[in-house]
Amino acid sequence: MRIAETVTFGGSGLDRAGRLRCDAEGLAAKLAEGRILPVWRGRPLCADDGQLGWLAAGHPVLAGSEEPVFLGLDDGEPRFAADISHWSPEAGAEAVQAGFFDPSFQSHPALPGALGFGELRGVMLRLSPREAELAATAKALVQWHRSHRFCSACGAPSAPSEGGWHRRCTACGAQHFPRTDPVVIMLITHGNRALVGRSPGWPEGMYSCLAGFVEPGETIEAAVRREVMEEAGVTVGAVRYLASQPWPFPASLMLGCHGIALTEEITLDPAELEQARWISREEMVRVMAGHHPEVKPARKGAIAHFLIANWLADRLD
Repeated sequence: MRIAETVTFGGSGLDRAGRLRCDAEGLAAKLAEGRILPVWRGRPLCADDGQLGWLAAGHPVLAGSEEPVFLGLDDGEPRFAADISHWSPEAGAEAVQAGFFDPSFQSHPALPGALGFGELRGVMLRLSPREAELAATAKALVQWHRSHRFCSACGAPSAPSEGGWHRRCTACGAQHFPRTDPVVIMLITHGNRALVGRSPGWPEGMYSCLAGFVEPGETIEAAVRREVMEEAGVTVGAVRYLASQPWPFPASLMLGCHGIALTEEITLDPAELEQARWISREEMVRVMAGHHPEVKPARKGAIAHFLIANWLADRLD
């Protein structure tokens, strides 16, 4: 797919500067001259206009934060991220995750009023491609460190190294690296129609492409066919890869594919899908425009929306 990397969080050409990660002294110097993105409980610091909030080392907001992770060089400027999830807002002000999407914006007393911590899904469309890549990398790395503090081999504490791209067990010396979970997400078509479904707990009327985790020992194509059969009972033939999207919610790489359905009858797995349906191109135009009486489109910025929009525009090649 020629426009694959125009998807949200797609590659912006960030220099991740892996050559610098093992140079502890060099990274310390880069930290002193660079900028740091605070991440509070999975939420990056941003302005109400959607721009990320970068701070200098030593800023009061960063007091007591985890060791910063090195994101790379943004046109030569060092960029880092720091986990400040230890910070607790004043009583009654703490944000609480509210189902599918939490729109709250948490301010910090050491920051001007325009800056605060917001859910990345709420600001991702307003970020430049470079800031989107930096934010996705920051969120994924910070979350990995929070959930992998102990060695999976012996259970002892592990410590970050190599600029945050590695953890080493303090007891047995085992090495651990950031994980990314591959997920297939597929635009399944049959003639002039596309298959969409909705999971239990989604906002009313919201439908999207079917998706599922790739299992060990499985190809991308096999995962597409298995997931569609398991969730909707539809047999899929030819499958082709289209585009990918880093999706740090919490740590997935979405592998966008196009599959050709060989059967039409839908048999739902109620544990996976609440409903699924075939929608024609003409009907999908109304869905994407927000004019359909029953079906709402996939979230803008998600690869499902990207795949459907490009199917409608005949840009899947």
